[in-house]
Amino acid sequence: QVQLVESGGGLVQPGGSLKLSCAASLSFIEYYAMGWYRQAPGKERELVAAITSGGSTNYADFVKNRFSISRDNGKKTVYLQMNSLKSEDTAVYYCNVNYQTWNAWGQGTQVTVSS
Repeated sequence: QVQLVESGGGLVQPGGSLKLSCAASLSFIEYYAMGWYRQAPGKERELVAAITSGGSTNYADFVKNRFSISRDNGKKTVYLQMNSLKSEDTAVYYCNVNYQTWNAWGQGTQVTVSS
């Protein structure tokens, strides 16, 4: 059973920063693409950022130049550095790991941006 354990969420003021982490209990993690999604109340889950096995990254337009995704294959962990946070970034953030047609999700971590 694959486990993805997210951490780093919390309450932050607008303009602040948070760093999310997701540790995966997977062998050969270097072959998997990894990503972060988010879901706000009443909205569908949406892609925030993704990173391929080769390290190429992709970002949603609404987080470009504010968020940064990275991975450490040795620690089997993917990170999401979030800067210049806005109230509209408030959501549950989910980690995803995928390979071809297979994928797995973390349990989610709440990020709340509020003064």
